[in-house]
Amino acid sequence: MQVAVSTPGITAEAASAACAAAVAFAAAKGWKINVAVVDRGGNLMAFLRQPGAYIHSIDIAIDKAYTSASFGFPTKAWMGAIGHDDGMKFGFSNQPRLIVFGGGLPVPGEGGEWIGGIGVSGASESEDEECAKAGLAAIGLA
Repeated sequence: MQVAVSTPGITAEAASAACAAAVAFAAAKGWKINVAVVDRGGNLMAFLRQPGAYIHSIDIAIDKAYTSASFGFPTKAWMGAIGHDDGMKFGFSNQPRLIVFGGGLPVPGEGGEWIGGIGVSGASESEDEECAKAGLAAIGLA
């Protein structure tokens, strides 16, 4: 019987590089953001905050990354996944740390698995997602 499993994960170096790239992308556009990268278990691996970015967006960025890492799909896909099921809408809306709007993306790994999540908050929903994509592109994952 196998007792332990090995779970692929993102390295600290890659997580830091993704955060730096997302911030650089935002700065070039004049946006102020917070960006977080978590591992597959939702544990914080890297975080950056631009001076002037919204304070409340710190936790939102972390929770966007956590949500994407938890389920393996973008946070903006949540409402489509729930559809018109009111029970799911009410049930999920009571879950702490679940974000159902854009700005969180899974960090893809090999073989269709995901190895973490990246979350951005502070600009608009679509701008946050652009920054997250820039972070993933910088580490060769977009």
